[in-house]
Amino acid sequence: MCGIVGAVAERNIVPILIEGLRRLEYRGYDSAGVAVVGEGNKLSLSKAVGKVADLEKKLAANPMRGQLGVAHTRWATHGGVTEANAHPHVSGDRITVIHNGIIENFQALKDELEKKGYEFKSETDTEVAAHLVHDFVKQGHDLVEAVRLSVKRFEGAYALLVFDAEDPERIVVSRVASPLVIGLGIGENYVASGVPALLPVTQRFIYLEQDDLAEITRESVSIFDVDGNAIEREVHEAQMTSESAEKGPYRHFMLKEIFEQPSALADSLYGHVESNRVVVESLGPGAAKLLKRVEHVHIVACGTSYHAGCVGKYWIESLAGIPCQVEIASEYRYRTVVVPENSLFVTLSQSGETADTLEALRLAKRSNYIGSLTICNSPHSSMVRESDLVMMTQAGPEIGVASTKAFTTQLLSVLLVTIMLARQHGMSDDQEKKLVPHLYHAAAAAEEALKMNDKLIELAEDFAEKHHTLFLGRGPMWPIAMEGALKLKEISYIHAEAYAAGELKHGPLALIDEDMPVVVVAPNNELLDKLKSNMQVVRARGGQLYVLAEPETGIVDEDGIKVITMPTTNRLIAPIVYTVPLQLLSYHVAVLKGTDVDQPRNLAKSVTVE
Repeated sequence: MCGIVGAVAERNIVPILIEGLRRLEYRGYDSAGVAVVGEGNKLSLSKAVGKVADLEKKLAANPMRGQLGVAHTRWATHGGVTEANAHPHVSGDRITVIHNGIIENFQALKDELEKKGYEFKSETDTEVAAHLVHDFVKQGHDLVEAVRLSVKRFEGAYALLVFDAEDPERIVVSRVASPLVIGLGIGENYVASGVPALLPVTQRFIYLEQDDLAEITRESVSIFDVDGNAIEREVHEAQMTSESAEKGPYRHFMLKEIFEQPSALADSLYGHVESNRVVVESLGPGAAKLLKRVEHVHIVACGTSYHAGCVGKYWIESLAGIPCQVEIASEYRYRTVVVPENSLFVTLSQSGETADTLEALRLAKRSNYIGSLTICNSPHSSMVRESDLVMMTQAGPEIGVASTKAFTTQLLSVLLVTIMLARQHGMSDDQEKKLVPHLYHAAAAAEEALKMNDKLIELAEDFAEKHHTLFLGRGPMWPIAMEGALKLKEISYIHAEAYAAGELKHGPLALIDEDMPVVVVAPNNELLDKLKSNMQVVRARGGQLYVLAEPETGIVDEDGIKVITMPTTNRLIAPIVYTVPLQLLSYHVAVLKGTDVDQPRNLAKSVTVE
């Protein structure tokens, strides 16, 4: 969601703040703003609707300087996309606030503050925070205590950065659900909603945890709990570099990340496989003992991660023989859940901070599960810290909003966990040794799939002027069809749906005509003949088929059928390999349509509010 950056230094920090915002643009936003304190405790503020580049133009015309300040990219929730609603928000010409998340009880607090004479200039919930902190400061509390008392009044999930222009030595921050990371410098310190924002200035970070409050000055960082007690948090060295968050020779981050998948898949095996055997202990202490007790698996995730979980259900039930349930996190949280005996709770998340999934994990930990496992790409995230067992996907930084390498590495990681479960539930050494080589082959097979790029550039022209597309698959390829449809709609804004191919006659067939492209995921597996019959039904109604198929399937180009020839792939890793051309197709369609590929409208990279 929103991007937040703060810094306190002896030098002008405006360039640090703007560069931080630029590096957080992938999160999704619709306006931007910056506030700094300069000489004579002068507060300067600038906001712009649109991109960070629009804010930079304003700053070029009216430069600002300061040694302490905050900056923000807003994704509208309360109130429309206007400069008045853009952050930062100021109270009494001194208390300045930026905020990520939602203060759910803002209306009651707003009514209370209006009775005290506070005037609201925006429609946001954030302005409530500025006025409430100001009110506590006016009562005689110092800034840290004023923020702590304010946070006790708030309900919701948020991250908050506050400074006082009349006390320009510190920034006070609070983390309740939404992520915050503190960057440590020499004679200066920083804070942001994500590590990439601060990589140009530091590699040393402190990850704030739930309900942490921190005071950040040039020389020190002090962290407190909600009751004001001092606490310690570990300092971590960042694994990524500033250069890893750059596009390099690629036109978009998404294309770069699609082509990084072979190396990401290879990296994701590191430490989990040795001598053709999975290393169960790589999940954490006691993993083997816990997995041996598992009689049911419950996977909870959102969006693309949910699709990875759906593929995992097929793998877990067929290879491990364990019942598996997959659920959307936002639904799981708000229903009565019956937990079967000896159930393992599994979360999937690229960021490890996805609000609905994180809250589902916290709910599960209060329920009757025997343990929790998270599959995640962010090593210091909340889900990683709060889960019993952890598998890191090793995808590296993913900047494009539409997930690519995070998804395929999730699939590989789910497959690793599946084999670990199967090993604890009767899989023989010989069976395991036959499966593990296919894991190693996933990276090479993805590399082969990338060679279809030129063909997909050509086929993209058939989709660019269409308004609807249907994706079909069967078995574990149905969720891959769902992911293909999601990618197309996310970045090209073409309406796309995915169905299990056997469902065609139960409704979707009514949509088929010569103007509806139908993309079929057709690996050479036991469902191929059934899928061919489904394809004939589409052709009989004049539908144009685009089929991803291996030569062994016998499917060839003919009238109404265009084949994307896939490398011969073992059915175990087929979901990973067949994902790659679907990503490329969506990317090239979006490029033809001229959409903002890396930052599609209305979407955010990390959804840290409900």
